[in-house]
Amino acid sequence: MKKLAKIKLFIEFSVFFIVVAIFCFWQNNSIVISNYTHRSRKIPSAFHGYKILHISDLHNKMFGKNQDYLIKKIKASSPDIIVITGDLIDRRRFDLDTAMCFINKAVDIAPIYYVSGNHEAWSGKYDQIKQSLKDAGVLILDDTSLELLKGENSIQLLGLSDPDFLTSNYLDGTNTKKLELQLKQWSNDINYKILLSHRPELFSLYIENNIDLIFSGHAHGGQIRLPFLGGLIAPDQGFFPKYTSGPYKNGNTTMFVSRGLGNSIFPFRVFNRPEIVVVTLKSE
Repeated sequence: MKKLAKIKLFIEFSVFFIVVAIFCFWQNNSIVISNYTHRSRKIPSAFHGYKILHISDLHNKMFGKNQDYLIKKIKASSPDIIVITGDLIDRRRFDLDTAMCFINKAVDIAPIYYVSGNHEAWSGKYDQIKQSLKDAGVLILDDTSLELLKGENSIQLLGLSDPDFLTSNYLDGTNTKKLELQLKQWSNDINYKILLSHRPELFSLYIENNIDLIFSGHAHGGQIRLPFLGGLIAPDQGFFPKYTSGPYKNGNTTMFVSRGLGNSIFPFRVFNRPEIVVVTLKSE
């Protein structure tokens, strides 16, 4: 009887661990596409139905052979543009080839606009990253802006470099002086403004400077998402972070936060599958 009980217990534990392993693999490798519609009277009529696909926090993650699974998901969405809000690479296990494998295929789908994240800032290799992106045809928007044109209409696309170019690690905190000065330069522009910034925790600054729409990442969805509570922990927000996933609205400003695709220090996502965000603009 004891022998049978031990065999039963072994089988039960084996089944449990197999189920957990399958669940963890699915949670960290099965990409979900989150589709949103964003409406505003300020959106020019020519941009009605304009589709923006948002990628963030790849962290060297490979999805299928040569990123084929990720690329297939992006193609299926048929975006007008692709925006990337930082952390294509991971500074602790730097692998630019994996990131560029994705970039070199994605540029054939739609124009790509990119801003840096804290991992690029602390990698010590940003010049190399930036040159590789430029060579591939990516438009880098660190602390710069451009006009997106459609017919006779235009909207402003703005980008912020990550503030951690001014620090060396998390213990230094976040130095936002340069970022705040840049935002003030754009605050009085009356055109519809879309901002790319890695940092969702700076939402109040975006509101103060009259930004209409923000795409952000960095929070990894809170890493572990708890039912009814949301994300557990996020960099620069701590436990039970406020901004981790989806849209946040305050007055005329809306921010979309991507849960991202890869992982960094903590290697697993729980109830928090890798995400691509797609936002379709609607003119009212």
